Amino acid sequence: MKLDLPDLAAMAHLGEVIAGKLRAGDVVALTGGLGAGKTTLARAIIAGLGHTGEVPSPSFAIIELYEPPMVRLPLVHADFYRLSRPEEVEEIGLDDYRDGAAMIAEWPEQAGGFAHEPACLSIRLEPGSEPGGGGRIAIVEAGADWLGRLPCPTPL
Repeated sequence: MKLDLPDLAAMAHLGEVIAGKLRAGDVVALTGGLGAGKTTLARAIIAGLGHTGEVPSPSFAIIELYEPPMVRLPLVHADFYRLSRPEEVEEIGLDDYRDGAAMIAEWPEQAGGFAHEPACLSIRLEPGSEPGGGGRIAIVEAGADWLGRLPCPTPL
C-alpha cells in the first residue's frame, strides 16, 4: 500500500496511528535514503506512545530504550546504519533488548532485515511527487500479525 505524506503533519499523524496499534513484539522497519524521514517518523511514533521529551537519534548509540511510564509499552529505537555486518546485532544483545518490547528499526537491512517476521510492519519512505516539495510517499508492507491493524485505511 502507498500512502501520501504531503507534510510533517501527515507524517506525525501516521506515527500516532502506528503507535495506537503497536504492541510488544512488533517491529516497525523504516527504510529509505539519507534524509528520507525515518527518524522523523520514528519520533512521531514515540510521541504517539506518550513520550513528551526529546527523542535523540540513535545513530551513534545504535539503541535507545523507552520504558513505561514515559511510553505506554517498552520500546527499542534502533538505528543500524553503522553496523558493518548483520551479526553485530547479536554482539550488541538486540534480542535481550527486544524481549517484551516493540522495536522501531531504522536501516533494518544493515541488521539482516526483519521483514520475514510476522510482526513486522515495513515502511519505505520515498520523496513525494511534488517537485521541490518536502512531502513523502510511504510504501507499507505488513507481516501477517499486522493484517487487520494496518496503520492507514486511505492508500494513494
